[in-house]
Amino acid sequence: MTEPGAGAGLPAALVALWRVADGLMTDSGVTVYSAGCVGERNATYEVARYAPGFVLIGDDSGGRGFLVRAGDPASAVFSSDLGDLGPEDFEVESPDFTSWIESLRPDGSGPSR
Repeated sequence: MTEPGAGAGLPAALVALWRVADGLMTDSGVTVYSAGCVGERNATYEVARYAPGFVLIGDDSGGRGFLVRAGDPASAVFSSDLGDLGPEDFEVESPDFTSWIESLRPDGSGPSR
């Protein structure tokens, strides 16, 4: 990670992923941002303004973003249209990051959107 303390409060599985593969992109276009890219993506989409308490961790290459609750290492993974980051419209993709990553495996399973 790029700075001390980066990743604090994020799902441990996400931080562990960053240690072995600094981000990833699946064949279906789902991207988990690299540790160095998360801050820029969150600033670009103004997540702190529109979805305070959340961190944008990836997208589906089609306009939907994937978010977790900041400060909650057991957070569910949520999805939202990147043009409307109102948490009241977030959908739960998975109960936790590990289950979400497993759902992205190339065996035909994947996120609901």
